[in-house]
Amino acid sequence: MHAPRVDEKATPYWWEAAPLKPLRQQALPKKLDVLIVGAGYAGLSAGLALAREGRSVAAFDAMDPGEGASTRNGGITSGTIRPDYATLTRRFGEDKALAIEAEGKTAREFLYDFIKTEGLACDFQPVGQFKGAFGYEQYEAMARTSERLAKKLRVEAYAVPYAEQRKYIGTEVYRGGSVRMDIGGLHPAKFHAELLRVALASGLTVHGRTAVVSIERDSSGFRVVTAAGSVQARQVLVCTNGYTDSAVPFLRRRLVPVRSRIIATEELAPEVMARLMPKRMMITENREVGFYYRPSPDGKRILLGGRDSSRVGNPVAPKLLLLKGLVNLFPELEGVRLSHSWFGNVAMNRDMIPRIFEKDGIVFATGFCGSGVVWAPWIGMHAAHKLMGHEERARTAFDFRPPAFIPFYRGNPWFMPAFIQGYRMRDRIALWRASR
Repeated sequence: MHAPRVDEKATPYWWEAAPLKPLRQQALPKKLDVLIVGAGYAGLSAGLALAREGRSVAAFDAMDPGEGASTRNGGITSGTIRPDYATLTRRFGEDKALAIEAEGKTAREFLYDFIKTEGLACDFQPVGQFKGAFGYEQYEAMARTSERLAKKLRVEAYAVPYAEQRKYIGTEVYRGGSVRMDIGGLHPAKFHAELLRVALASGLTVHGRTAVVSIERDSSGFRVVTAAGSVQARQVLVCTNGYTDSAVPFLRRRLVPVRSRIIATEELAPEVMARLMPKRMMITENREVGFYYRPSPDGKRILLGGRDSSRVGNPVAPKLLLLKGLVNLFPELEGVRLSHSWFGNVAMNRDMIPRIFEKDGIVFATGFCGSGVVWAPWIGMHAAHKLMGHEERARTAFDFRPPAFIPFYRGNPWFMPAFIQGYRMRDRIALWRASR
């Protein structure tokens, strides 16, 4: 067999329709009510809420706004919480676990209403999500989860037996699965561009390519040193997530940047797309380190992503691993060409839960663990209301203690390749047990 051709662009597919646009450099304000670190989904959502309440507010980003995860992700509105319901119950009690699950439903509904109300042209498609099961035990557990979601949260969720799987996904890899109809897809770069548009129109000032260097407490609030000079701010909100740097060492010791990589195929024939993705759903898998994939918004190609154990540069091996996974799912795509392959950082923490918390007067909205399309706008908005003292509007199940620090870690995730390989080994063992 010939080696696959991997001559794709190394920039996100999403940038073709929504290229990054550097902002005009502006003079720094001398004083602000609120200074926001980070101009991704969370920072812009918070800035929008603050500006509309009359606060003087500016967001600072070390890169062009949106250059990080906000325009690199898969655009799936999953709002996934990594720990399952049983784990959440064991850690926090049943009431807190149910509140966390229920808030996922509310956060998705908020996002969809926000897109509609603000008129955000971001190719949102409420197509649902199929999750593939590996083996009968997984399928049964997923069926029970679907039943609980339907009964307790009134989510349209149901199991899909293996006999009906081809109606949802054109692969034989899974042994059934489950569907949630409250999950959809959008164009992440268009979503960010539209969010930036309405935030700027509402009075938020955004300084791109202006890194925050340090944040120091003083008698009137905070003195924030940036690459372009110092700013006095009454309050500070940090929304840096997977791109956190040494400006906020407390957070950096608690968030681990993990690479997530996505490949996009060349355009496929309509009949091929109809066979492989007949309902145009978002797709995920019940694995520790599984794939997530979807059709492009125009329905002409498949985008597939997964964790990337590389840490530096842009090596070819992780791309080939994703391509191998794609062909394993859909053998008829053997020899398919890729148009794009890119990576970005997601932020993981020790309990794998997004959150708002406060430390030394600074408010943080962060830790989205790969599900920032839903959680970043939701938590960003709630953090803004927390800063404004709006107790009722700020209330959320995700406002609690900071994530635990990671021993011997200060920003260099040297241990992640071993962790990812360990997760993959657990997946292989689970797959072997399911196939016995």
